[in-house]
Amino acid sequence: MTHSKEERSHKPRIIIVEDDMLLRNSLVEYLTLHEYDVTGTGSAGEFYCQFALQPYDIAILDIGLPDQDGMVLSEYLRKNSAVRIIMFTARASVDDKIAGYKAGADIYLVKPVDFRELAVAVDALASRLDHQGRGVIPVSSPKEVSPSAAPANWRLVPNAMTLYTPDGGKIKLSVKEVDFMSLLCRDSRATASRLDLLRNLGYFNNDSGNRALESLVRRLRQKTSALQIELPIQSAYGVGYCFLEKIKVE
Repeated sequence: MTHSKEERSHKPRIIIVEDDMLLRNSLVEYLTLHEYDVTGTGSAGEFYCQFALQPYDIAILDIGLPDQDGMVLSEYLRKNSAVRIIMFTARASVDDKIAGYKAGADIYLVKPVDFRELAVAVDALASRLDHQGRGVIPVSSPKEVSPSAAPANWRLVPNAMTLYTPDGGKIKLSVKEVDFMSLLCRDSRATASRLDLLRNLGYFNNDSGNRALESLVRRLRQKTSALQIELPIQSAYGVGYCFLEKIKVE
């Protein structure tokens, strides 16, 4: 595909959600060669974190993801953004296709798919974006953060039960809050699953346990907002939580 100079200056951003790493990498490489800005993710949790960092125009979704059904992910996108959706899946029945379109898919492709067909589908959606402008602005995401530029000066000191903000502010934490932050920051910008958090924090996996977890996160947000700073914790819809900036645990 050949883009004009004007089109290249704001080439559409594509996010791929595919748990097969070899296939995902091949898709990223192929569409990048077609002059698109492409991000690959291997799970719904990874997607939610990336989606919070910058806007995307087109999403290519597998349905059989390890942590959340792709249909749920598509419904979330349709309700919360203007992103165009391509479902890229092995589910081939008519009922599956109908469910996909009801969940918000613009195009439903059944694997195996010739990459040339996928590129044509992406081109078709991108051409509509050219007339309408950028296709997605996340409605509830925090400010955009570039992973490469994100400051590494959030600090968690469990022994002192303190979280230090980038500008040097000190937030005293409860034991549960320390445990939560430690779990969340084992792998910065990766998603800690809700089930893992509930289990390790001693909460039951029921309405009461989930409310307790949500209350814990709300208290942490209130503590940071009192210092006039936003806590960069993103809720990955139905999956868990991730910390969007780099953080050092001491």
